[in-house]
Amino acid sequence: MEKIKVIIADDSDFVRDGMRIILEVDEDFEVLGCASNGREAIEIAKNTAPDVFLMDIQMPEMDGIEATKYIVENNLGKVLILTTFDDDELVQNALCNGAKGYLIKNHTPEHLKQMIKSVYNGTGVMEEAILENLAKNTEISSAGFCEEGYTARELDIVKAVAEGLSNKEIAQKLFISEGTVKNYITSILAKENLSHRTALAVYYLTGKKQS
Repeated sequence: MEKIKVIIADDSDFVRDGMRIILEVDEDFEVLGCASNGREAIEIAKNTAPDVFLMDIQMPEMDGIEATKYIVENNLGKVLILTTFDDDELVQNALCNGAKGYLIKNHTPEHLKQMIKSVYNGTGVMEEAILENLAKNTEISSAGFCEEGYTARELDIVKAVAEGLSNKEIAQKLFISEGTVKNYITSILAKENLSHRTALAVYYLTGKKQS
């Protein structure tokens, strides 16, 4: 396959160099450049054709939230947020601005590369712990989520997914089989034209739908 072209944006030299080395030794990736803030990342992107941005959230001049908004609005590439911070508001802002994934920086090299590939292939990614934290600290509400056309049982499933429950936990909570839960989720994802349950949870929690 063609190499996945990546731009790394982080205000830490150590983090930037570490991720660059991890990716450059793998023939599946090409690092187009490194930036210390969002503005520099955008400038690099204007002269190249990146597929994925590895974007820190808290940076000087232009942070990752603002940079993500510009990148998405101008179709410069897909954004995978990398941060040591698990601030719920930052998570929500990144997702609402179009970030396709959000990962804490304590990843292994293989995990990082797999997440980049997932984002490149159109699958949004998020650490389970972050999704659970977002659900716990966000009022579970259907604001922004269109309930029209859903049965009461389907809405129960959607809310449970947004709470971060597994299929087994949903089955136990609703007194139905895991297979039935799986079928419901498959049907709901198709109805909303979403590719995975994380995107469904984000849509329910934030009102922001991601493809």
